[in-house]
Amino acid sequence: MIGALATAATTARGTYEALRRTRPGGPAVWDRVNHAGRTVTLCAGPAAALGTAAATAAARALPARHRWAGALTVLAAGACGAYDDVAGDDRRGFRAHLSALRRGEVTSGAVKLLGIGAAGLAAGAALKERPLDRLLAGVVIAGSAHAVNLLDVRPARAAGATLALGVGGLLRGGPGAALAAAPVGAAAALLADDAAGRTMLGDSGAHALGAGLGLAVVGANGRAGLALHAAVLVAATIAADVRNPQSG
Repeated sequence: MIGALATAATTARGTYEALRRTRPGGPAVWDRVNHAGRTVTLCAGPAAALGTAAATAAARALPARHRWAGALTVLAAGACGAYDDVAGDDRRGFRAHLSALRRGEVTSGAVKLLGIGAAGLAAGAALKERPLDRLLAGVVIAGSAHAVNLLDVRPARAAGATLALGVGGLLRGGPGAALAAAPVGAAAALLADDAAGRTMLGDSGAHALGAGLGLAVVGANGRAGLALHAAVLVAATIAADVRNPQSG
């Protein structure tokens, strides 16, 4: 677990510093204006995704199949989020994106919804044996990715929530702890810059951290626990979309 924390933190921090110095593609790719009207970079997003994925892949306490399935899922969630960070439009909320999809228009939000959902189901198939457990695992992973992204509206909220939720997984021990260490280490390495308003996780980082937390839940729970987490995440997602259609 200590090794996974260190791998996540060093990879995330190293990637962040490298991107901050080079910013390939220039300011149009990396610079955004935050809620306070301040220009910040999106460098923390890919850094969080790579740190979480690297630590997941290096978690030797887990079978190789689980490690690589988890790492690829985190990368897929981060990539879908990065696409929305770069190509996203003003439409928000699942209802808006699904309505557009029914009209034959594929929005960046639809790419996230379908891409992260598919990645979650693929990871569930690799991590669990029975069909129902695989489905529940997929819902938990995708739902967790979306839930953390909903929190990324102010500095350090998504990273702070990742730390708060992930610590419980660390304390529980077992396979879930090895998986929880990945998003916790990555979030910890980026928290100070996020809180200071120098960077933001964006959809890329928030979705990746959330997927990592979802993987930890899947690794720590059987069917009953998965069903409970899935129900809570689905209910929270629906409630957020109804109360704030500009989320997502």
